[in-house]
Amino acid sequence: MSEDKIQHVIVILQSIVEDRGIPRNIRRAASEAIKLLESKSYTPAVRAANALSILDECSQDTNMPLFARTKIWKAVTYLEQIRDLM
Repeated sequence: MSEDKIQHVIVILQSIVEDRGIPRNIRRAASEAIKLLESKSYTPAVRAANALSILDECSQDTNMPLFARTKIWKAVTYLEQIRDLM
């Protein structure tokens, strides 16, 4: 179940990475979060917590378009559900 949510988050973040209308630093943060989520060296909850840290920081960026912020929040919601399973 956690892996399914992680895969859903990866799809959301991948759409951010591929959108050239989103500032580069936000796309880079989404890419870093994907790498963390794809890593199998930690439990799903730890991977979710690490990705949350990155996404929380970038969600504060004032240059982020509103539609991108909404996608980030959606991803954060899924990740918080995984982290709460710890």
